[in-house]
Amino acid sequence: MIAQKLPVGIDSFEKLRREGFYYVDKTGLIVDLMQNWGEVNLFTRPRRFGKTLNMSMLKCFFEIGVDTSIFEGLRVSQEKQLCEAHMGKYPVVFVSLKGVDGLTFETAYRALCEIIVSETSRLRILACSDKLDEDEKQFINRILRREYSDSDIRISLKTLCSLLEKHYGQKAILLIDEYDVPLDKAYQHGYYDRMIDVIRAMFGAALKTNDSLFFAVLTGCLRVSKESIFTGLNNLTVHSISDVQFDEYFGFTDTEVRAMLHAYGLEVHLEEAREWYDGYRFGGQDVYCPWDVINHCYALRADAKARPKAYWINTSGNDMVRRLIEKASDGTTQMEIENLIAGETITKTLNENLTHNEIDQSIENIWSLLYMTGYLTAAGAPDGNRYRLRIPNREVRQIYMQQVLSWLREKTEADTEKLTGLYEAFETGDAATITEYLNDQLLDTVSFYDARESFYHGFLLALLSTCANWRVSSNAETGKGRSDIIVERKDRKIGFVVEVKDVKDEIKLDAACETAMKQIEEKDYTAVLRRYRVKEIWTYGIAFWEKECRVVARKVG
Repeated sequence: MIAQKLPVGIDSFEKLRREGFYYVDKTGLIVDLMQNWGEVNLFTRPRRFGKTLNMSMLKCFFEIGVDTSIFEGLRVSQEKQLCEAHMGKYPVVFVSLKGVDGLTFETAYRALCEIIVSETSRLRILACSDKLDEDEKQFINRILRREYSDSDIRISLKTLCSLLEKHYGQKAILLIDEYDVPLDKAYQHGYYDRMIDVIRAMFGAALKTNDSLFFAVLTGCLRVSKESIFTGLNNLTVHSISDVQFDEYFGFTDTEVRAMLHAYGLEVHLEEAREWYDGYRFGGQDVYCPWDVINHCYALRADAKARPKAYWINTSGNDMVRRLIEKASDGTTQMEIENLIAGETITKTLNENLTHNEIDQSIENIWSLLYMTGYLTAAGAPDGNRYRLRIPNREVRQIYMQQVLSWLREKTEADTEKLTGLYEAFETGDAATITEYLNDQLLDTVSFYDARESFYHGFLLALLSTCANWRVSSNAETGKGRSDIIVERKDRKIGFVVEVKDVKDEIKLDAACETAMKQIEEKDYTAVLRRYRVKEIWTYGIAFWEKECRVVARKVG
């Protein structure tokens, strides 16, 4: 039997089911939604945890004209009475606001309008409905011809629900995916007040004063119920990452990951999947990031030796961690970051009702943001608003390491006099000066006791890459293996090879330096520099122990 295709980047439920992609059954969400019915439901989860696919699933199940075959064999199909009562019985308005972005309000507003135009076009049957009067049809036509007014856009979601009810004789379901993206982008680009005015009007009309609404579901990363967009919305039920209800429907459980790996004969990779992609805690459920698991399985099917990669962190700028690092000017916060990266927990009082313009007012708010967006997760049950927080897994730990290295590089670039001295020391084999500089930097920045060689490698790479006159390579193939770092001056007068080691005992630093030098010699790491006829070549064995290092330098030839 040929294994099903893996749904990399597929967020259309209908496409996934019709075209034979592997599907982790989350249709139990429909069952629980109807059994625990709320008029307006908000689900907050980090990005890439299946929000859009679940919304597409809800649309396919409830919308009039559904093809029931795409739900055959799934959990919801076992609920015969529920399916008979609700499957394919409602008109649906479905919009995703993830594309509402722009450097200016005008650009973002046009993107919002195009989303409304697209959904109106999908529902264009209303333009020729014999159950609507001419004024109502004219509203549809104004949207389709892009002759809409600002007031048309503000009432568009409510009006579409109203006209659908009139046409079908049934109240509508409203689905709004990534509801908070327009506000986040507006805050980043400086037009927050103007955007919130529009979103407030749209949501207020559609969710508070909409008699044609059967129920609504919204998804997003942040819970912003203190925002004026939800003022007076008494029928809102929030399901955040702290809530036990619905906790298994966003993200993959361990059982689901085991089943996926088994389906593709990849069971031996379970532990590495756990180390890299598990560790998130939603309510009472431990979950993996679906985006990571699917991508890793895809890579393993193509190459059985494929190593885990940081798929999730490469889908965003990860500026939330950067905000924390930049504000970590006091010793306490630096120590907390250090403890997190070492695999420990910290305890914080979190606020899950932040507005976007409150986030940067306090470093305490940034801890809340990191929790809600998946960069930290809960360790055990919270005590009221007090949470024990930890980094979920190895992939997310890399983000913190990378951001600190970036911060370190910017910091050192500002100290040009000392950097010039470091460059000269590397070009002349001045091991004492290099040792002194590196030890100063290690004392002045966050340490990574669990990161070991990988962090120290990155630490050196960040420093050496600041020199405009050098070409710096990392893990390049040369001689009989891969050297840690190779540096070549652009005029090819000088070059050097650096091999990095870490030790668990200070007394082993000198021996580790000699081990590094021996490795450079035995594996002939200087071969590439000789091939390029670099005139003067140095080799460096550099060993680290926590916040201390030793440096050995030798000239070649």
